[in-house]
Amino acid sequence: MATHAPDVFLYKGVDKKGKKVEGEITGTSSAIVKAQLLKQGIRVQNVRKKPKPLFGGKKKIKPLDIAIFTRQMATMMKAGVPLVQSFDIVADGVDNPALAELIRSIREDVAAGSGFALSLRKHPKYFDDLFCNLVESGEQSGSLETMLDRIATYKEKTERLKAKIKKAMTYPIAVIVVAIVVTGILLVKVVPQFAETFSSFGADLPAFTLFVLGLSNIAQEHWLRALVVVIAAGFIFKRLKQRNKSFAVLLDRLVLRIPVIGQIVYQSIVARFSRTLSTTFAAGVPLIDALESVAGATGNAIYESAVLRVRDEVATGTQLNVALRQTKMFPSMLLQMTTIGEESGSLDEMLDKVATYYEEAVDNLVDSLTSLLEPMIMAVLGILVGGLMVAMYLPIFQLGQVV
Repeated sequence: MATHAPDVFLYKGVDKKGKKVEGEITGTSSAIVKAQLLKQGIRVQNVRKKPKPLFGGKKKIKPLDIAIFTRQMATMMKAGVPLVQSFDIVADGVDNPALAELIRSIREDVAAGSGFALSLRKHPKYFDDLFCNLVESGEQSGSLETMLDRIATYKEKTERLKAKIKKAMTYPIAVIVVAIVVTGILLVKVVPQFAETFSSFGADLPAFTLFVLGLSNIAQEHWLRALVVVIAAGFIFKRLKQRNKSFAVLLDRLVLRIPVIGQIVYQSIVARFSRTLSTTFAAGVPLIDALESVAGATGNAIYESAVLRVRDEVATGTQLNVALRQTKMFPSMLLQMTTIGEESGSLDEMLDKVATYYEEAVDNLVDSLTSLLEPMIMAVLGILVGGLMVAMYLPIFQLGQVV
């Protein structure tokens, strides 16, 4: 049965010293909120649900926000601050109201006697199984502050890597979209003005100009239909990727074959695999369970299946390096470092080194790609916009030569 999401309540009351207090607290009902305040020694005078904004709604909680929250909790606990008090301090210093509400909800569960990991599992949208398993491992071993520090480092490096990949993908796509929009506006709004002028010339127009005028007529007649088709195609593409496993595999395979971009994606997969396995293995998670968590963290359907095959091989007694080698999908450096790690008993350290190496390789590739694309994109934009302008002014130049 689904539980009701906690709401934020505003309260006013008097504390044990007779001092007036007011603030915010999360709860599923006003009665529960009053009971919570009474436990804290506050005599309630007024409790009401906090009104929601008319426009805009809540600011979204991003994965980077969760990484920052984890880092702050690790810092507080290392400083000797009790867990429940750490939640209060972190929540008060958060700018995102939605994140502050989430932290207070977790804090209420922990204060009521629930374990930290169990409280996190109530919010699977923000805390995946890997995160919760690592926190649970820290609680059981009595090293929660160390584990939170390790998780924070993992999340920070993972999000930094994702940002690099997003930058590599977003920059060229954004420029292409801008180029298409600018070209569309010129064809629909600017070129027709020239067409009216050319109609009074009474002379044959250059072939290039006639070609652009033809494109303009098509754009004027079908721009709305084209826009609807593009939006529908984008929606269908997104749904297919989410729900059709075969399509997701095909798409991931195609991305890996794109020049430069495919290399960036491949190296980021290796980096994520190494970083996640290093973190989980160092936390004391059994290797088979760790590989199951790592499979989803690769971010690629092909490598997810490969890692699950590795897990099955390891479960039958095969060494990790041998199982990885059999897939023929991982680089030799990872295979060699895994072999050394298994032989020396320092697998987590070796994998950490591999992750650092490939994260730096992704940084260098993204910087190189950006440097390479900038002049190419400027050239394409120049050809598109400049070509349209030349096509419109060619008849005027020819008329000037005749005169």
